[in-house]
Amino acid sequence: MMQSMGAQPKGLRLERMHASPRYADGAFRNTAPVTPGLKKGTAGPTIAEFLCGGQRRTPPAPLPSINPLERWGKPPETALRATWLGHSTVLLEMDGLRVLTDPVWGERASPVGFAGPKRFQPIPVPIRALPPLDAVVISHDHYDHLDYPTILELARLEVPFFTSLGVGAHLEAWGVPAERITELDWWERAELSHGGLSITAAPSQHFSGRGLGGRNATLWSSLVLQTENASVFFSGDTGLTSEYSEIKRRLGPFDLAMLEVGAFHPAWGDIHLGPENALKAAALLGAKRFLPVHWGTFNLAMHAWDEPAETLVALAPHYGAELVMPRLGEPAEPAHLEGVDTWWRPLARHETAVDEAEEPQSLPPGAESVPWPLD
Repeated sequence: MMQSMGAQPKGLRLERMHASPRYADGAFRNTAPVTPGLKKGTAGPTIAEFLCGGQRRTPPAPLPSINPLERWGKPPETALRATWLGHSTVLLEMDGLRVLTDPVWGERASPVGFAGPKRFQPIPVPIRALPPLDAVVISHDHYDHLDYPTILELARLEVPFFTSLGVGAHLEAWGVPAERITELDWWERAELSHGGLSITAAPSQHFSGRGLGGRNATLWSSLVLQTENASVFFSGDTGLTSEYSEIKRRLGPFDLAMLEVGAFHPAWGDIHLGPENALKAAALLGAKRFLPVHWGTFNLAMHAWDEPAETLVALAPHYGAELVMPRLGEPAEPAHLEGVDTWWRPLARHETAVDEAEEPQSLPPGAESVPWPLD
């Protein structure tokens, strides 16, 4: 358990963190003054919903998925192909280079193997079957984005890691050589050693931490990946921020925006997007197409498992958004896609109906003190 929590930054790494404009009083901060916990006045109703709500939080069976190996064996027809592997893990193929985002193959988004959110969706392909990787990018250090057993496996590969300030301490403690780790502050840019790919860290509105007393000890970022003919924005975790307009001005336009849509709730709307705010974010970014991530794998909130997808399909025409929603493991070239195949609906239609529990008028004794698990 202690090993999976990672390591504390020190030495030159810590000095560089202290020099960041985002670091003050021993922690990183968002540009806007937001709190990572529940909004004022929402604790009671939110805990009651968590304890007593009857939403369909996990599907009745695994979602449809595709083994991508045959498709990966053939080069894409365009400069950009994306394979969503679950949650925020995507294999991007950009001008012949392969980039893996926030890789999570572990069974639980947790420091231990016997408790914490357990994946309800198997990942379509094991790490050992991945094609050769050119880069791994990690947005921040939460368990559903930085996974200890996954990093142990990836550390054996000769692949460089690009991440936010301070997160490299975890990677190095888990066996990734220091020379293969590049840590970025917002607006800093790095180039792949063999050329052709640039990676820029950009603002997001979230928080960090893997253990008690470690809140905001490392930075969180969105990431922009650019090659000669392809440009991708990856949100990591974030709330809706006006800084997306500045990201568009400095780094846009984008052929594809990969934005988080799951694990949302009005009580923590400042630190997660959810589907409607993700559509607003895509508009601020000026992205041509939008691939939703951070859903379909873990039960991390109170909404129904398919609510992010259904909300996106319903609202996308209003925002003029072109959705890219392939099945899990299905390599997709955004430039060739037209419309959305609502592949998740057959499973939802065959779901066993569950009576919604009536919301209690008052909380049970002691419920106000129940700890709230935010990712």
